[in-house]
Amino acid sequence: MASHIHPTAIVAPGARIAGDVSIGPYSIIGDHVVIGAGTTVGPHCVIDGHTTIGANNNFYRFCSIGGIPQDKKYRNEPTRLEIGDGNTIREYVTINTGTAQDVGVTRLGNDNWIMAYVHIAHDCQIGSHTVIANGVQLAGHIHIGDWAILGGLSAVHQFVRIGAHTMIGGTSSIRQDTPPYLIGAGDPFRPVGINSEGLSRRGFTPEAIAALKEAYKLLYRRNLKVEEACEKMRELQREKPDAADALQPLIDFLAASTRGIVRS
Repeated sequence: MASHIHPTAIVAPGARIAGDVSIGPYSIIGDHVVIGAGTTVGPHCVIDGHTTIGANNNFYRFCSIGGIPQDKKYRNEPTRLEIGDGNTIREYVTINTGTAQDVGVTRLGNDNWIMAYVHIAHDCQIGSHTVIANGVQLAGHIHIGDWAILGGLSAVHQFVRIGAHTMIGGTSSIRQDTPPYLIGAGDPFRPVGINSEGLSRRGFTPEAIAALKEAYKLLYRRNLKVEEACEKMRELQREKPDAADALQPLIDFLAASTRGIVRS
């Protein structure tokens, strides 16, 4: 099926637009943009930069996608933005391309729900199935794991990593790495436990959830150093092999943290 491009839209000659793409009134598509099949671009959107967009995405009105980084070190390098499939991008969302000082590409995975007025800065690496609520502000170089949920008006410091399956309450301020599976809120963000309801909905077994609750106690309630808590978690893996796979991402995340983790 041919693309439907409104007569008032401006599409640069070099843009590659797949079949069955809809581009609304007064939208502008730049020369280095690739848009996959089934994607809808609403009215008054600007998509530019070296931006590649997958299939079946939905960009609502007034989005600004693929703009240059808000970074004074940027010197017009051909850095990129890559967006996967099936994402919903609501009104006034801004997503910038990467910088040469990092991997050079900002990435957004699949099936993410990005609500109005969200800003995703340069070099952010966002997984799949996330929910990022209204007004969330992500500084540069942030990594967010799959299935994470960020409440409205939250702000995340540059270079912070947020683990998979976390649930962050609204108006939180996240300044350090947030391990997988946590739930909490606050300025600064403080964890209060494991996101057990979310994990149950995603098919985690009761045994795995119970082991993760014990891991949380090791990390936040037993007055252990992070390295000591990780060793105890490895013992827990040996004691409860059915939960070993669920515990491993938490251990790996803690081992890789360079900013330190959020504290309760």
